Amino acid sequence: MGQARAPGGEPPLYSKGYKASVLALLLATYTFNFIDRTIIATIGQAIKVDLHLTDTQLGLLGGLYFALLYTILGIPIARLAERWNRVSIISISLVIWSGFTALCGTAASFAQLALYRFGVGVGEAGCSPPSHSLISDYYAPKQRASALSIYSFGIPLGTMFGAVAGGWLAQELSWRAAFVIVGLPGILLALLVKLVVKEPPRGHSDVVETPLEPEAVTPAEPAKPAFSLKKEFSELWAVTKILFGKWPVLHMVLGVTIASFGSYGSGAFVPPYFVRAFGLGLAQVGLIVGLIGGFSAGLGTLVGGFLSDWAGKRSAKWYALTPAIGLILCTPIYIIAYLQTEWQMTALILLIPGVFHYVYLAPTFGVVQNSVEPRRRATATALLFFFLNLIALGGGPVFTGWLIDHLAGFHLNHPDASGIFGALGGMFSPGPIDFASACPGGIAPKGAPIEAAKACGGAMARATQQGIIVSLCFYAWAGVHYALAAIGMVKHMKARG
Repeated sequence: MGQARAPGGEPPLYSKGYKASVLALLLATYTFNFIDRTIIATIGQAIKVDLHLTDTQLGLLGGLYFALLYTILGIPIARLAERWNRVSIISISLVIWSGFTALCGTAASFAQLALYRFGVGVGEAGCSPPSHSLISDYYAPKQRASALSIYSFGIPLGTMFGAVAGGWLAQELSWRAAFVIVGLPGILLALLVKLVVKEPPRGHSDVVETPLEPEAVTPAEPAKPAFSLKKEFSELWAVTKILFGKWPVLHMVLGVTIASFGSYGSGAFVPPYFVRAFGLGLAQVGLIVGLIGGFSAGLGTLVGGFLSDWAGKRSAKWYALTPAIGLILCTPIYIIAYLQTEWQMTALILLIPGVFHYVYLAPTFGVVQNSVEPRRRATATALLFFFLNLIALGGGPVFTGWLIDHLAGFHLNHPDASGIFGALGGMFSPGPIDFASACPGGIAPKGAPIEAAKACGGAMARATQQGIIVSLCFYAWAGVHYALAAIGMVKHMKARG
């Protein structure tokens, strides 16, 4: 199939160099998106101690309170992106979420911090739906998983920079300064995106063959749909039927949701785990978690896109089988890592599973984008993210935090208990000591005996380890859904052209 051409047979509207520049700016935007989204995981321990929070509250701040408006507003913003300038939406959104991230540093209470996290979610709702749509117009169908893997590389990059910078800033300055310093630069990036990125014609890279032209040509841009409430619901329903009514796409959606539930849930408490279990400082933890995530998760994200596009040329089923194999392989390796008694060994083993784990992102996004028409792509991403993030981001950290809180209470009352299954079975049994009262913020009160400090610390560390391990088991479950998605994938992709 030849190179995509503009209507009339002219050369492509955009050079490879310019498209690479656009992709780099969208990658930078998504990197800031994840810096501002996930920094709370790295500095959460400092916030917890300062504001006397529970892990359930930390989970709400990192999960549900961010995800609620993020997911709900993503759909109307995506519908706007099907008609309006997508570059402007991304730029405005970047200014909003960066400003609210900086405001998080001024919060004096849990309620204030929760309010500002809602604001971060409002801004970030306008990032990925229009970005996925833009990338799909710049890159041809068989290049989209690769291009979207580069965009998705912003997840490990943002997590890495947020962890390294956030940990160092929180330790050397304060957690408040960390929010302000990482938030404000996003406003400058918003200006750069607006000035450099051009709005491409819809469907620009959706190449088609014509009987008179042996090379591929770009179809005419789909007409902008007239607005009506009935039409909006009709469009949402049309995309919903594809996401949840087509067997391969449904199981891809279930797979990415369940995998992300485990990832957001465990990831929110990995930095606190290194602090609680090994007594490391925030700067050191940020460096460890950031470098591990940047390397393994980054490599896995890129491998997933390029490998699935390469294998997908032979059979479309590899868009599903690549994530299935990766997720099932990574699960036991992760669990082995968190069973180690030395942080060095835990960190060393953690370099491995992320390479397998994160291969699921780009193939999923690629299949979703290739399953819908050009003026439904932002909507498809928004609906996917609504389902995914409301459950995964909204529920994952809260679930793991809630689990840790209950396990901590069990271990405080039963310090000699061994085994994760026994702890899970007994964590709802009431004990004579209330953990929240005995260990406010997860530590013993000032002036408490050394034994009390050790008891609080020990219970917190074991509970965090076990809560993370339970959340990791969701990866294997997700892998099963990706394996199921391979059934009928070839037929589905052929039907989509």
